[in-house]
Amino acid sequence: MEKDQNIDPSRLPRHVAIIMDGNGRWAKRQGLDRIQGHQRGAESVRDIVRTARRIGIKYLTLYAFSEENWKRARYEIEALMMLLKRYLKSELQEMLENGIRFNTIGNIYKLPQDVQELLKKTKEKTSKNTNMVLTLALSYGGRQEICEAMRHIAKRVAAGDIDPSDIDEDVISGFLYTSSLPDPDLLIRTSGEMRISNFLLWQIAYTELYITPIMWPDFKKKQFIEAILEYQRRERRFGGI
Repeated sequence: MEKDQNIDPSRLPRHVAIIMDGNGRWAKRQGLDRIQGHQRGAESVRDIVRTARRIGIKYLTLYAFSEENWKRARYEIEALMMLLKRYLKSELQEMLENGIRFNTIGNIYKLPQDVQELLKKTKEKTSKNTNMVLTLALSYGGRQEICEAMRHIAKRVAAGDIDPSDIDEDVISGFLYTSSLPDPDLLIRTSGEMRISNFLLWQIAYTELYITPIMWPDFKKKQFIEAILEYQRRERRFGGI
């Protein structure tokens, strides 16, 4: 823990989720193409993962590629997949040295085969790490996740394994991609957009929201610390008084 940040280690969010938005707009403002914006955004990913691990965040989930992102131009999708592979290869050793377990959520089967294989290998190699869980949401959509969970539950009900009267929040949560993760305590969105964008719809029912106008390529350690400090200034009541 870095002592000069005024962070209260006893009040850290256990799970931080981030909607990493603004790469394209950042690039346009700089007179660059969108791919260069994504490249700079990858640098922010590296900085935030390191910072989260250093201050003691146990779970970090990053919205890396949504179901809707498949609508983007083919060249941009290919560039994003290339950047993902480059990130995994370059950061594996650091994940191993810092006890970071790599995880994914989403419709991974839609990704290119070579990307799927690299994701699987990275998860296997880091599976015994316990200091932090880094989750990338890839080909992910919150509504799609809930629909898939409902289909699985319906099949179990039809098979007689689950009684409809027993279906509660815990049962539903157990069929989501995030069944092994606690719900996020803090959701950060960069670029100033005031929407959730189909991200973790079930899981963020009582999550604290932090929205900053800063574009993702400019969101670094300093800005992440500011978000954590803002979280620690809030009183979470979960619907109570």
